[in-house]
Amino acid sequence: MTVEKLVYGGEGLARLDGRVVFTPFVLPGERIRAEARQEKPGLVRAQAVEVLAPAPERVAAPCPYFARCGGCHYQHAPYEYQLQVKRAILVEELRRLGKIEPPAEIDIVAAEPWGYRNRAQLHVENGRLGYREARSHRLCPVDHCPISSPALNDAIRTLVSMQRDGRWPRFVRSLEVFSDERELQLNVLETDRPVARRFFDWAAELLPGMVTGALDYEGRFRVSSNSFFQVNRFLHDRLVAAAIEGVQGDTALDLYAGVGLFSLPLAREFRRVTAIESGGGAVRDLQFNAERAGLTNLKSEQKTAEEYLAALNKTPEFVLVDPPRSGLGKVVVERLLKLRPPRLAIVACDPSTLARDLQALVGGGYRFEKMTLVDLFPQTFHMETVVRLTC
Repeated sequence: MTVEKLVYGGEGLARLDGRVVFTPFVLPGERIRAEARQEKPGLVRAQAVEVLAPAPERVAAPCPYFARCGGCHYQHAPYEYQLQVKRAILVEELRRLGKIEPPAEIDIVAAEPWGYRNRAQLHVENGRLGYREARSHRLCPVDHCPISSPALNDAIRTLVSMQRDGRWPRFVRSLEVFSDERELQLNVLETDRPVARRFFDWAAELLPGMVTGALDYEGRFRVSSNSFFQVNRFLHDRLVAAAIEGVQGDTALDLYAGVGLFSLPLAREFRRVTAIESGGGAVRDLQFNAERAGLTNLKSEQKTAEEYLAALNKTPEFVLVDPPRSGLGKVVVERLLKLRPPRLAIVACDPSTLARDLQALVGGGYRFEKMTLVDLFPQTFHMETVVRLTC
C-alpha cells in the first residue's frame, strides 16, 4: 500500500481493495508492506512489515525502544515535520468532526523536543520495570527514556537497579516519578498490598531530591501526589501566555483549575478570580499556592464545573477552561452559551472533543480570536490546543 496521510492517533492511513488501513510508524508517501492485525468491515488495523519505499523525511529513531514501546509515535520524523503534521491533523479534525473552518493562521509554540517530560508512569512485572508495548498490555522493559528529563532518567536507572535487591516490594505493579529537576516525588500507583514506609526511606537514600508528600514545583506550585500538573517542563509558562496574554479586567473564572497554573497569573491581571476544581488535594494545593503568592483576590471552590455553572448567575468578563480529554461536554457548553462571557479561552488536549465543543460554541455565536497549537508532547501524536474566542 501507499500511505496517504497521518491521522490523529499516530497512524498512517492507506486504502486497499476498498478498505481503509491504519498502520503505525509510517509516513505519508511511503510504499509499505503490512500485515493485518484486526479487521472490521471496511477497516483494517495493520502492522508494517517492510517499508519498500521510504519517505524522504524519514529519519532513524534515536530511542532503541521506539516502535515497540507505546509511548512515542513520531520519532521516525524530523521535529519540524512533526509540527506541520500536527497542524494539518488539527485542521482536519475541526473540519471533519466540528464542521467548522479554523482560523487561517494557527500559531505553533514548541521547545526542546527531547528530555521534556517531568512525569513518567512505570509498570513493574516479574522483576522488570518499563512501559507498555504499543497497543498491548505486554511490558517493554527500559533503562532510560529520551523524552524524559535528566532527573527522571536518573530515577529510572536507580529504580531498575533497586529491583534487583531483596528489599524491593514484589507486589508493586506500577510507579510514578515526578520532578522539577530539584525535587523528586515517587508515588506508588498500583500495588497488591500497602507499601511499608521503609521502602520510601530506602528510595530516599538513593534518589537525589526525593521528597515525601507534595513537590514544590520550581518554588511556585505545590503539587501533591494526586494533583495534575502539565508534563512539559519547558512550556508551561508559554502555555499560560497563549491562553491569557493581553487579558485583564474585573472578573475571571478558571474552570478545571488544578493547582492554579492559570489561576495565579489570572489573579495578577483581574481584580477578582474564581478557581473551580473538583479534586480536594488540588484545591488545597491551589489555596496554598495562592496564599504563598499573596493573591488575596483569588477564591477557590471544590466543585465540578457543572455544579458551579448551574448556580452562577453573574457573567464573568473572562472564562478559561482546561477540561480533561473528554472535553467540556454538552452541559458545560450550554451553560457557557447562556452566560455568554465576552471572552473565552479553551485549553484542550484532544482535538476531536475540542471540535465537538467548538461546533456548539461557534454555532452559538462565538468567533475565533486566535488559535495556538502548543506542542507539549513531542515525538507523540498528542497535542495541546489553545483557542481564544470572543462574542
